[in-house]
Amino acid sequence: MSFRFLHTADLHLDSPLVALALRDPALAESVGIATRTALTRIVDLCLAEKVDALLIAGDLWDGRQTSAKTPGFLKQELARLGEAGVRSFVIRGNHDAMSRVTRELDPPPGTTIFDSRPRTERFEAGGLAVAIHGVSFAEPSAPGSLLPLYPAADSGAFNIGMMHTSLNGSAGHDIYAPCSLADLDAHGYDYWALGHIHRRMEHRGRAAVVMPGVPQGRDIGESGPASVTLGVVDETGLRLEQRSVASLRFDRLAVDLAGAVDWGDAVAALDRALRDAASLPRPEEHLVLRPRLTGNTPLAWRIARDLDRLTDEARASASGMAGLWIDRLENATAQPSGADADGAGNLPDELLRILREDLADDPALSNLVSDTARDLLRDLPPELRDLLGDSDAAFATACADLLRQGSDTILARLAPMGEA
Repeated sequence: MSFRFLHTADLHLDSPLVALALRDPALAESVGIATRTALTRIVDLCLAEKVDALLIAGDLWDGRQTSAKTPGFLKQELARLGEAGVRSFVIRGNHDAMSRVTRELDPPPGTTIFDSRPRTERFEAGGLAVAIHGVSFAEPSAPGSLLPLYPAADSGAFNIGMMHTSLNGSAGHDIYAPCSLADLDAHGYDYWALGHIHRRMEHRGRAAVVMPGVPQGRDIGESGPASVTLGVVDETGLRLEQRSVASLRFDRLAVDLAGAVDWGDAVAALDRALRDAASLPRPEEHLVLRPRLTGNTPLAWRIARDLDRLTDEARASASGMAGLWIDRLENATAQPSGADADGAGNLPDELLRILREDLADDPALSNLVSDTARDLLRDLPPELRDLLGDSDAAFATACADLLRQGSDTILARLAPMGEA
């Protein structure tokens, strides 16, 4: 007796990684097909592992996606599974419900797409009775729980529930079909194949509740390894494994510049950090890093002024390391205590006072920064809207930090060139 399945969600096929492609034109081709590559590898993995079923728990594409080629590509890949006798089960998430191409997906033989009415698909695999229960989003929003729609478990079968849900809420994700782990656990199913939250989560209680995360990260907000979940049910119970299918990984990299006293030291420290990161084993072909510069160094003001030059140095170093790319640099360095804070000692005292003290205390400017930040956040996708914090206090602190960083940058750029 053995039932094998692969669980994924949030494919976001053809979701554009535009900013990265523009910064690194050489990466544009790989970036442009990264989500498609992930799906092809998911199908390849299903075939290699001889699974009985593929579960896709929503958000096949972005709501803005309008290309008719996208559902055609998905159908082509699912057809490969159907021809090999692998069943595919799909629910639609919030992005699918708002997409114009959702209705254009004509499922190939072997593929079941659940609609907004509860439905159960029953079959036998490896001598085990399996019941898969699913409900799709009918509208882009789902403010209430969908759990009451799911039927009771089939007695004597391995029961899987497919649901697109934000659970009890997650930073960076809007609320969709909320429910609790305890409620899912109590429903009587053996496995909940969830989607929507882009970070992997696994809960083992009465039921195994799994959010597989995205199979392919799309920006630095989805940094770290991405994966799908392989499940095996046999006489010993349920075993779960994470498998990577991504071709490209985003990651952050801390670079300590505390010991840097001249520009050459900073460049050398950055180069070492990049080489160390590039040497670590990884399944992805491409690694896109965002180095964050930290530490107290007398170079802090110059780094603030010439961050673009240091970024060029980092990209020059990365160009000699296979598969390594630089997104951008973040500067969190600080001047040592008692040192000239920004190399601006020769600037007029009145200008220094305005930039160092008055701007931070100007309520009109603070309100302008807050309003501008809110406008920006509203234009971002839901998963990025907590970039400046998930509470009013955190947002206010982040805006104050942005204002301070802006003042520091202006001072650094006004300062005499000094060391060039």
